[in-house]
Amino acid sequence: MERRLLTGLALVPAGANVVMQLSLAPVGRAVLESRVESGALTRHPIKRTRTTLSYLVLAMCGTEDERAWLGREVSRQHRGVRSGEASPVAYDAFDPSLQLWVAACLYRGALDVLALYGESPEAATLDALYERSARLATVLQVPPGAWPATRADFDAYWNARLAELTIDEPTRRYLVELVTLGFVWRPLSRLFGPWHARATLALLDPPFRALLGLTLSPAEEARVRRQLAGLARLYRALPPALARAPFTWVLADARARRARGRALT
Repeated sequence: MERRLLTGLALVPAGANVVMQLSLAPVGRAVLESRVESGALTRHPIKRTRTTLSYLVLAMCGTEDERAWLGREVSRQHRGVRSGEASPVAYDAFDPSLQLWVAACLYRGALDVLALYGESPEAATLDALYERSARLATVLQVPPGAWPATRADFDAYWNARLAELTIDEPTRRYLVELVTLGFVWRPLSRLFGPWHARATLALLDPPFRALLGLTLSPAEEARVRRQLAGLARLYRALPPALARAPFTWVLADARARRARGRALT
């Protein structure tokens, strides 16, 4: 399972996953108003990608000591992320319910990667993945009992949350800039932005597409899904070491930072 999840193909649904996370209003506003400038995706895309991948690989595959260190590092960044008097919604990055939602989105992202590969694991394999994915939440302030007990319980939690999603206009503009790559070097944005937007929309369920206010025609969606399938075939053909290179690098980097007493974030 890990040989599929921890490959470069896992980067493809990243934009869609951010949209899902920020579609819960307090999470969206927390990102939009965050005073932790060093962690802003649109200002430091390479650093933020590194730290996000480090979180994923250490939470899912790290040792108990590494996960404890990871939790301390992320919590240090989260201390300054809380709503002010002028915020339209209340939020606190230490709120377990918000952390649970973000972790739930990350777990759904893992399922999206399996779908890109055309994988249909057995129930026991999916149960094992689900049980391990609880670490995405419990590394931080989410108590173990808050993670839905079974995959069926998770589906009930997810569907209930879908009814609570909302995006205000500033958050919507931020997300549109994100999915169209409007924050990167303009030539790259023009070259890759339209495709990234179509791929992101293709990977989003209808409730999230509706919140973004962007549309994708059936013909465009069929075309981009064929392209994504071709990309998955390419990754299947790559040597495993090459396919896993992004995660191998960030794991080595995170462990080196810890050994040298350097910050992860």
